[in-house]
Amino acid sequence: MRRRAAGALLGAVALLASGCGIRGTSVPVDAGPAPSRASCQAPEPGRSAEGAGRVTVRIYLICNSRILSVSRSARLTDEKTPEPLQVARALLEQLQDPPTRAEEEAGFSTAVEDWVRISGPAKDDPDGALRLNRLPEELQSYALAQIVCTFAETTVADSRHRVVLGGPDADRDPLRRYECTGEMRRHPEIAVTSGVLVS
Repeated sequence: MRRRAAGALLGAVALLASGCGIRGTSVPVDAGPAPSRASCQAPEPGRSAEGAGRVTVRIYLICNSRILSVSRSARLTDEKTPEPLQVARALLEQLQDPPTRAEEEAGFSTAVEDWVRISGPAKDDPDGALRLNRLPEELQSYALAQIVCTFAETTVADSRHRVVLGGPDADRDPLRRYECTGEMRRHPEIAVTSGVLVS
């Protein structure tokens, strides 16, 4: 009698174990990124943010493993037509600032660290070239993508919206041309390998 009861119990356990209809596997399954509650809806700056030398600019921040544009109020310069380097430095400061409360609540963040600095072209560089205090490919890929895409929509870029960046040593650090493509916005990790050498 005891043997029959034990057998019935084992059978019930086996039936329950197989009842889910999903076979076990030793192969890891990539189900994609975990669902996120981030809205990624960029907040609009208030009208009061403009004036007194401030203008509305667009910068790129990170949200859900992509980079998306948000509007910010920035002080560029009192000049009517600021130099590209002035624009680049003002935008870099915006990228380095932590997200506003509204941006953070929408899921935005930045990878551009405070130590990143930018300067104008070296002696033999083409006009419009910019040099970072570190080789562009040594930056975090997301940070480089943020910088490239933010600069690409301003006077910092050339007529085809491409940005020329190099490292601090003009003799050893070659210049590379970067383009903010849809692929880069969707997959910022490609930024560090996307630069094309400037001949």
